[in-house]
Amino acid sequence: MSMLWEKNESWRWIVRKSRDSKPFFFAFATVCGIVPGVIGYCVMQLTNSKASDLETKLRHNARPDTIMMGKVNSERLAEYLGELQRKENTNDRYVAALKGETLTRKPYVRIQQVPKPSEAQVSNEQKK
Repeated sequence: MSMLWEKNESWRWIVRKSRDSKPFFFAFATVCGIVPGVIGYCVMQLTNSKASDLETKLRHNARPDTIMMGKVNSERLAEYLGELQRKENTNDRYVAALKGETLTRKPYVRIQQVPKPSEAQVSNEQKK
C-alpha cells in the first residue's frame, strides 16, 4: 500500500494537485465517487429485466422449499403489517427475541418459552 504514496509519481502528482487546487480536488472526488455510482446505476438499469414471461417461468420452475418459504414470509409480513395497521404494540417481538422466546399465533397467548432439550435428548446427541 505504501507504493501508492511513496513511489508512484502519478499518485504523488494527484496528491500535490488536490492539495494546491480546490477545484481539482472536487473534480477528482467527483470522478472517484459520483461517476462510478452513475455507471453502476446505468448497468443495473440495463441488466434488470422486467419481462413478465421470464418471471412466470422462474416461478413455475421454483423448488418446493422456495415456494414454501415465500408463502411463510408473506404470511409473517401480513401478520406484522396487520399489527402495525391496528396500532398494536410490537415491541414485545423484540423483547421476546432478546429473552430467547418466540411468539405464537394463538390469539390470547402472545409469548411462549422456547422448549429446552431434555437431558435424555442431550445425552443421545452427545453419544452420536
